[in-house]
Amino acid sequence: MEHTMARGKSKRSASKATKAKTNKKKSASTARPIELYYWPTPNGFKISIMLEECGLPYVMQPVNISKGEQFNPDFLKIAPNNRMPAIVDPQGPGGRSISIFESGAILQYLGRKTGKFYPADERSRVEVDQWLFWQMGGLGPMAGQLNHFKRYARETLDYAIKRYEDEVNRLYGVMNLRLKDRQFLAGKYSIADMACVGWANLWQRQGQDIEQFPNLKRWLEAVKTRPAVKRGMALGLELRQGIDMKDPKVQAVLFNQRARAS
Repeated sequence: MEHTMARGKSKRSASKATKAKTNKKKSASTARPIELYYWPTPNGFKISIMLEECGLPYVMQPVNISKGEQFNPDFLKIAPNNRMPAIVDPQGPGGRSISIFESGAILQYLGRKTGKFYPADERSRVEVDQWLFWQMGGLGPMAGQLNHFKRYARETLDYAIKRYEDEVNRLYGVMNLRLKDRQFLAGKYSIADMACVGWANLWQRQGQDIEQFPNLKRWLEAVKTRPAVKRGMALGLELRQGIDMKDPKVQAVLFNQRARAS
């Protein structure tokens, strides 16, 4: 009797295991892709590159910043700072949907989700984090301000241009020194490199001479040869065609914004 019951229990257990595997395969095949709210800019590239590198299924939801789509109420529920990129992951923690804004937070989340390009070891993770935040607090904002005053300001402000051009030059020097004895910013290729490549790729527009930074030049060429980086930085480029960034209507949407009451 006991032997018969054990055999029956074993069969039931095997049946449950097979059913669980089948359900797991079904759920994987029917899993909804990540929604990427995006516009082709250096900040947008960070996330498209990471999604491509990780091989995660995603759909791109364009946020046309020249038309003010970043202020749409539905988008504000996802990104309360009126900025892309943002993502919605239907398979978030606990199997429940989650929305995330701020590119650095998205990169870290995707790194934890996949276990790729963001090490679990604390010492190694700190190496990545410090260069990720260096980009978010330095390279991105400074290069962005330089681009604004060089290309979009309605009056030429030599002081502002020189101030940000010098700071970008200083930051390039920091990167160049960092890369003197390592292939990538945190040693191994990581989300820190993904965060920086789109900005460093604009060195000419930023009035910099890449030949002055040989280690940075070598790094930039190496990162840009990666197939996923190529795909990520090509995503949606056609969307920008025909947009005049000096159009007063476009600039009214992009610049000189103040707090909104609701």
